[in-house]
Amino acid sequence: MICNRGLRNAIVQAGNIVRLSCLDRSSNNLNASRRVSYPLFQKSRSSSAKMMVDSGATEEKRGPILDVLQERDDDGGFTSGGWRSEDGKLSWGYSSFRGKRASMEDFYDIKSSNIDGQTVCLFGIFDGHGGSRAAEFLKEHLFENLMKHPQFMADTKLAISETYQQTDMDFLESERDTYRDDGSTASTAVLVGDHLYVANVGDSRTVISKGGKAIPLSEDHKPNRSDERKRIESAGGVVMWAGTWRVGGVLAMSRAFGNRMLKQFVVAEPEIEDQVIDEEFELLVLASDGLWDVVPNEDAISLARTEEEPEAAACKLTETAFTRGSADNITCIVVRFHQNKTYWTAEQQD
Repeated sequence: MICNRGLRNAIVQAGNIVRLSCLDRSSNNLNASRRVSYPLFQKSRSSSAKMMVDSGATEEKRGPILDVLQERDDDGGFTSGGWRSEDGKLSWGYSSFRGKRASMEDFYDIKSSNIDGQTVCLFGIFDGHGGSRAAEFLKEHLFENLMKHPQFMADTKLAISETYQQTDMDFLESERDTYRDDGSTASTAVLVGDHLYVANVGDSRTVISKGGKAIPLSEDHKPNRSDERKRIESAGGVVMWAGTWRVGGVLAMSRAFGNRMLKQFVVAEPEIEDQVIDEEFELLVLASDGLWDVVPNEDAISLARTEEEPEAAACKLTETAFTRGSADNITCIVVRFHQNKTYWTAEQQD
């Protein structure tokens, strides 16, 4: 059965028909899945993945890192992909679309490895503003830096907090002699064994489905949030209305990577939630605000639960946001937990 349920007619934009390429559910192996036409966007370039060995591993016994590499589209086309873990306990998919924006400033990163006998998976959404450089820098360095942190396995929460802030300083240093002032959000989910850590800076968001209920694991960093306003004003800043609430009348979020001109007020310190994954956990949705601006948490979870394969779910979320009028780049990652289920037989793995 292919993922063509409830498909809409192709949308014609400026004379160009755009379509979405989606997953064929009949394939047992997501890495080798066929693709079929799914109306709305055209996947103009295929996604790719490669195995990379982390040369920074020292004391830990570390397996190869599956690094899902994003292919950038010069023409603003759509891209998507899907994978399943070798043990069959997790599957994940992503979709990313430039949408109505003139440029693409969303990036994402997905990595998987085995460290000290534990499966480690990392998922991240990075939504740039004022340019794409900060978001691209996070894709290239944030998870790499995190997995090299000496306390990554022993104290993951500490490692995430320190790595976020150090990576922000690294980016600011790399841009010191430029005239740019890029910034970016980061919403990440790090799964170490059965322990999930969700860290957030900015207004991208992570929501989990537990027993069919949508539970946000991050809270948007908006300047008018009472605790954020207090922090900004205590540092000598001002929060004012300019179409929406903004730091200094400029930035519509209160935490971000980069934004050196506002760095005194706009910090990259993450808020971190941690959960132990149990049998009630069904799926995880990470997305840029191109989704959340028009799709409430409950709708996102309801839509994602209608699709068996995470890539199809991510495609559906992207399509829904676009058809509901999202004016932003739209990027989604959907992670499905397969509790007490075996999906691959030895024959299928061969």
